[in-house]
Formats: sequence, C-alpha cells, structure tokens
Amino acid sequence: MNFIIPIAGLLIVIGLALLGSNGRKQVKYKPVIVMFALQFLLAFLLLHTKFGFIFVSAISKSFEKLLAFAAEGINFVFGNLVNDGQMSFFLGVLLPIVFISVLIGILRHFKILPIIMKAIGFVLSKINGMGRLESYNAVASAIVGQNEVFITVKKQLGSLPEHRLYTLCASAMSTVSMSIVGAYMTMIEPKYVVTALFLNLFGGFIIASIINPYTVNDEEDLLEIQSNEKQSFFEMLVEYIMDGFKVAVVVGAMLLGFVALIAAVNSLFGMIFGWTFQEMLGFVFAPFAILMGIPFAEAMTAGSIMATKLVTNEFVAMIELGKVVSELSPRTVGILSVFLVSFANFSSIGIIAGAVKGLNEKQSNVVARFGLKLLFGATLVSLLSGVVVSFVL
Repeated sequence: MNFIIPIAGLLIVIGLALLGSNGRKQVKYKPVIVMFALQFLLAFLLLHTKFGFIFVSAISKSFEKLLAFAAEGINFVFGNLVNDGQMSFFLGVLLPIVFISVLIGILRHFKILPIIMKAIGFVLSKINGMGRLESYNAVASAIVGQNEVFITVKKQLGSLPEHRLYTLCASAMSTVSMSIVGAYMTMIEPKYVVTALFLNLFGGFIIASIINPYTVNDEEDLLEIQSNEKQSFFEMLVEYIMDGFKVAVVVGAMLLGFVALIAAVNSLFGMIFGWTFQEMLGFVFAPFAILMGIPFAEAMTAGSIMATKLVTNEFVAMIELGKVVSELSPRTVGILSVFLVSFANFSSIGIIAGAVKGLNEKQSNVVARFGLKLLFGATLVSLLSGVVVSFVL
C-alpha cells in the first residue's frame, strides 16, 4: 500500500493542531510520541491479529447478549409493533440504551465503575503527562457519557482554570458513551466501534496536548470524585431506567428532526443549484477524506458523510453510510466507520455547555466561549483516528 497520502494526512492533522495551539513551545512531545505509537499498536492488534479478533469478538458477543436481553423487554412492551416490522430503528437500536443504562447504574451503585475508572485514569496519567483529573475524566466520559461525567467531578469544576476545563470538555466530545455503543454496533461493524473507542481515547490526549499544552504541578494534581447521593437499589434502578429512556427519546427526536431537515434542504438546494446540500458539503470535505487514505473515486461520497456527522450527529451519518456501504470499498467503510464514532458535532457544544451550566453557570460561559475550538479539536481527533486506521487496513 502507498503510505504517502496517510503520512501527509497525519502531518496535516498535527499541523492544524499546532496552528490552533495556545502555546506551541509548551508542547510535551515525548508523551505525544508515546501515545502515537500506542495508537498504531492498538489499531494493528485490534484489526490484524488473532488476539484482536478474539478481543473484539468477545466484546461484540457481550453486547449482542445485552441487546438480546433488552429485546425481551422491548418485545413485551412493543410486541405487536415488532411483529409487524414497524419502528425497527427506534425499537432495535435506540431502546436497548435503556437496559445498558441500567447496567451502568448497577455498576456505579456497587462502586465497581468508580474503582475501574480511577485505576485506568491513574495509569493513563503516567502515559499522557497530564493530571489525574484529566485522565479520569477521559475514561469516565467513555463510560458514563458527556453529560454525567461532569457531575462526578463537580467538586473541582468551579475552581478549574480555562485550560484544564477545555481538556475535560474535549475528552467528553471526542469519546462516546458506553450506553450507546451497542446502538453503534447494530449500524456499523463492531470491530471498528471498538477500535475507535481506544484510538479516540489516546487521540483526545494527543490533540489536547498539542492544541492546549500545560503542566499540572503536584499541588494541582488532585482528583475529588463526587459520590452518588445515598439511594436505595430500587431508587437507583428507576433513575437509570428513566435516564436511559430519555436518551433514547432525545436521540430519536434529533434523528427525526435532522433527517427531515436534511431532506428538505437537499430538495431546496437541488432545485436552486442542481446539487443537494450534502453533495456540496462533499466537495468541502473530500480533501480530508483523501488525506485519511480514502480513494479519490470515493472521496466525494465519504466527504458528504463526514460533513453530515459534523453538521448533524453520528447517528444520521451512520444511517447515510448504511445507504451507500455496498458502493464503497471495505477499506473506505472501515476508515469512515472509525471517523464516525465520536460526539464531534455542533450539537455537542450545546450539550456540554448545558451539562456544565447545570453545575456551575460561570464555567458554562467559559465553555460556550471556546465551543468552536472544542469542535475543532474533537474533529481533529476523529481525523487522526481515521488516518491511523488507514495505515493498517
């Protein structure tokens, strides 16, 4: 395979991060190089080795089992609709979020998840050269999601300087919540979902280290995790069931609105310009698709899907990918799939600012101020993951 274009893509992603950096001379390149090496190693292990196949298969089968359990509840409540083949996306993809949310709640209630998140965060802090808070936050974001993660660190939220707050928010936008990983696996190949989870975790640290470099001294390197309010087991179950259902309904509502809006805008642009809105966005993003290693012949289609994710969300983009997957090469599908697994889109700016606002209004204003820089950094993380995968596919 010709590595010239992916290497160019890698250099351009790093260059764009340096252009957006607020302190280029402070960048600590040693941990960045180590994390780059880990990204390539993980991509190769997960996509090209027997160990990776067994590991991904185990995770995939675990989620298949969870989705089967969730289907029992869905069939009981919506049996007639399932039998008639109606509402398949909402029932089969979104409603299982409720059951996975409950499992997360149980693991948190019995203090299992906090121990795991703190342990992994501690190890990561030794690799990435950042503080324990930043490392814990990245792991927690990937497990409990971009809303709830800020609740777990709310004791420190009000006292954080802007540069550390940026890193926390960037982690929340670059990763995805474990509660919706199962939904992704019904739309794209599980091996790409799992690969993206690991690559984005390190990619978030790499881009944050370049675009927002700083040093955390020993006095600042504190981690105070907010404990859950004392609840009975069944109070917790009710709360997480309702939270999971709210997520499913919100995602469903956003899909309904965005898909309908895109159809309307595409029709309007088609009548005026002779091109749909997504086709025009494809022109803009096609060069970035090429830099990720996607062939020229498929760059327009890939660019359109990438733009759809940025403008709307990853679910809409995955639906669009599903429509054209038979027209694309397996390599392009793999690169695009990895690119799509993150919360890097405009709506996430509002979601994160809103989550912080509920805990500290002053800090939410800070988040809103660097919102576009957040999206810029998170998009570079997705591009970086796509480029890394292109080297091993």
